[in-house]
Amino acid sequence: MIQQLKEMLGIGPEADFAELVKNGATIVDVRTKGEYAGGHIKGSINIPLDQLESKLGQLKKDKAIITCCASGMRSSSAKSILKSHGFENVHNGGGWGNLNYKLK
Repeated sequence: MIQQLKEMLGIGPEADFAELVKNGATIVDVRTKGEYAGGHIKGSINIPLDQLESKLGQLKKDKAIITCCASGMRSSSAKSILKSHGFENVHNGGGWGNLNYKLK
């Protein structure tokens, strides 16, 4: 239970996001189209959180997925949605600006 809470809040050992991307991870930015248009991580795809469940077919279950948004709240929700639909290798990247910094 404590481990699940830590994972949900993004506490604990952090994934090596740069390594995940190098190995083919998909970055899914769950902000609105307008937010995404204002700046995003190169190579990421934009699927707004409220459309995620209807667009699961765009994602591959056998690839690592990193979710991101503005602050980490929506990306945490996106991670939970993906996990509940059988995606196993999902990581909450938090805010896109911070994630982008970690990828450099």
